[in-house]
Amino acid sequence: MSFPLLTATAALPALGAVATAAVPAARRTAAKWLALLVSLATLVLAAIVVVRFDPDGDRYQLTESHAWIKDFGVRYELGVDGIAVALLALTALLIPFIILAGWHDADPLETGNKRWRPTQGFFALILAVEAMVIISFEATDVFVFYIFFEAMLIPMYFLIGGFGDRAHAHGEETASTQRSYAAVKFLLYNLVGGLIMLAAVIGLYVVAGNFSLQEIAEARANGSLDMATNTERWLFLGFFFAFAVKAPLWPLHTWLPNAMQEATAPVAVLITAVVDKVGTFAMLRFCLQLFPEASKWATPVILVLALISIIYGALLAVGQRDIKRLVAYASISHFGFIILGIFAMTSQGQSGATLYMVNHGISTAALMLVAGFLISRRGSRLIADYGGVQKVAPVLAGTFLIGGLATLSLPGLAPFVSEFLVLVGTFARYPVAGIIATFGIVLAALYTLVLYQRTMTGPVKPEVSAMPDLRARELVVVAPLIVLLIFLGVYPKPVTDIVNPAVKQTMSDVQKKDPQPEVEAAK
Repeated sequence: MSFPLLTATAALPALGAVATAAVPAARRTAAKWLALLVSLATLVLAAIVVVRFDPDGDRYQLTESHAWIKDFGVRYELGVDGIAVALLALTALLIPFIILAGWHDADPLETGNKRWRPTQGFFALILAVEAMVIISFEATDVFVFYIFFEAMLIPMYFLIGGFGDRAHAHGEETASTQRSYAAVKFLLYNLVGGLIMLAAVIGLYVVAGNFSLQEIAEARANGSLDMATNTERWLFLGFFFAFAVKAPLWPLHTWLPNAMQEATAPVAVLITAVVDKVGTFAMLRFCLQLFPEASKWATPVILVLALISIIYGALLAVGQRDIKRLVAYASISHFGFIILGIFAMTSQGQSGATLYMVNHGISTAALMLVAGFLISRRGSRLIADYGGVQKVAPVLAGTFLIGGLATLSLPGLAPFVSEFLVLVGTFARYPVAGIIATFGIVLAALYTLVLYQRTMTGPVKPEVSAMPDLRARELVVVAPLIVLLIFLGVYPKPVTDIVNPAVKQTMSDVQKKDPQPEVEAAK
């Protein structure tokens, strides 16, 4: 039997989470190092997956299949296509930076009463989330995917509610209340989406007789599984609703700003750069592949919702006074671009959407982690409490600027390529939608540059006059992300070569071809 590489990639952080949680309370530093080493080992396994994956080979590779619950047709089936490989690599890449950035976020905390923050639990929960996200990208059995799609909510709930941001102006008691509210809201929204999806998963089993993604898709393609139109549409809506909550898509987005505001900066990155990608990934893997006709039927409404997300998120980002809420609303706008690209039903749009998932993860990680370093120094999330930081901490200000410029998709930085592809793909089939989406770029420039101007330029405020610049550990976190933003902005080919064949297969699933440009005959 060949080595189960995909299982190992998910099992390693899961076992690391157990081991980290078991470290004695007095050995907090050992727990941190153990978590970091496990995340680096997982990154090595993910790199092996990337190397062994052949973009021109079978659609799903490195497959594993074992009987699990025979009576219900559930099998432990794993396999990765190019889209899954790209997002698996992104997840494994970001977790070590998240752990390093949160090195002191769960250290013992003294308040009015002495209260200990369980350091080991913080890092164990991060590894647990990594394991569940990775296996969600790998699962080709719908039931297996559903289990881990829902299970990741548990560690995320505790990360948001138990390890919130210390920068709060109204005291620890109020902060604790708001963290609890944000965590419960996150959990309830996603649980409702998950319950609706569960009904759809059961319905899919009743219709198809099994949970295998590949078997169901093949049966749909060869006509041996004839799904009634109304049935397919209802099942599609059940799946899509859960993914739209996770993504998040307007109007199911309201949990995200609260969660990102109250979480620590590394956990905020974990939410929007890692966990939320499962939602948009699942739209490509499950919605389009299992329900192609329903996907085309729902496309007009989904495009409208995506456009609202783009403009609405950007407009609210412009008006934010809280740095972390600004980044949250900017992410809602960016997820609108991703979903727009997916449902534009063009190869450029879907390639751009997949590339956008990767690039958004890197750019948001860079911006949010630097913002977290800034907030930890000043003890405030409010934009008005800053000013003149670039004069006292130029490296911090410079990295913050590059992260911000990546967020507004400046040419030469990674998100520009993906946003350009999304817009080109959308213009090709839905020119009006493409024009409306372009206004999101203008608004992105506004909220990013205003944020930088208000926090980094102008007179130095007394409260930031002694602010230290980035330390060695913080530079180790930020520098590789900045390098990646520049590298993928100039040379995105390594990622596009992996995802493009998978995108072509997805286009084939929905029986769509790219529109041909209209060329007027020469007179």
